Amino acid sequence: MSGALKEVRNRIKSVQSTQQITKAMKMVSAAKLRRAQDAITQMRPYAQKLQEMLSNIVSTSEGDVAIDLATERPVENVLILLVTSDRGLCGGYNSNLIKLAKSLVKDKYPSQLAAGKVRFLPIGKKGYEHFSKNGFKVVDTYWDIFTGLSFEKVQTAAQYAMNAFANKEVDAVEIVYSEFKNAASQVYIAEQFLPVKKVAETGSRKKSDFIFEPSKEVLIAELMPKILNTQLYKAVLDGNASEHGARMTAMDKASDNANELLKSLKISYNRARQAAITTELTEIVSGAAALQG
Repeated sequence: MSGALKEVRNRIKSVQSTQQITKAMKMVSAAKLRRAQDAITQMRPYAQKLQEMLSNIVSTSEGDVAIDLATERPVENVLILLVTSDRGLCGGYNSNLIKLAKSLVKDKYPSQLAAGKVRFLPIGKKGYEHFSKNGFKVVDTYWDIFTGLSFEKVQTAAQYAMNAFANKEVDAVEIVYSEFKNAASQVYIAEQFLPVKKVAETGSRKKSDFIFEPSKEVLIAELMPKILNTQLYKAVLDGNASEHGARMTAMDKASDNANELLKSLKISYNRARQAAITTELTEIVSGAAALQG
């Protein structure tokens, strides 16, 4: 019985050590989440307004100006911008993003996938590792953007996508990322990056008519790349905050699970110890009775 007691004691120590690690990781993620959350909440209204303005400009410029980045054409080649994390231990965050990217390609671009005309541009190590190991075409230049995250780094990835579309190397660009809601929930989103979406004119919502100064051509040429850079940067900041929120939640649940496991192990340990004491007492009583007999 002493061997069983020692084994349970070792398991208790192991679970306690793991629990200390999960609690520490939760605290680290909580601290990082605060900074990441502040960044995305400050960025989101600005990026959304710019995107709305860009869509309105493109919609009102039909036939007036040739806009390369808003030109719709038959889709032969596709580029998927996938924002995952560099590290794991954040629950189903990365696997859900990878599943969404695969289902997007399978449902929306099945013929392109079958012809091998789908490329992935992963931002984050986990997405890069998955798609490169599974034989997909991968742009392997920008997966380490989260190492020293900055607007300039994200801008290079956005510029790559815009150049590929303008040069007709790809005909559609999609972004797959996680939109941050709060620490406990994220919304996994796939949205069109290029060509730029146009605003549908309905009875309740009509296109805005802008007065351009300087000319429409100069303004669009200057504004459009900047707005698209901002759009991708917002997606990356959303993904950064979502990662830390998912990790904090996962580590909190892991700590709770460790507590439940410790309770169960301590009950098993006490039962085994009580059984060992009872056995020893029984042996002593039996020995004394035999001597008296």
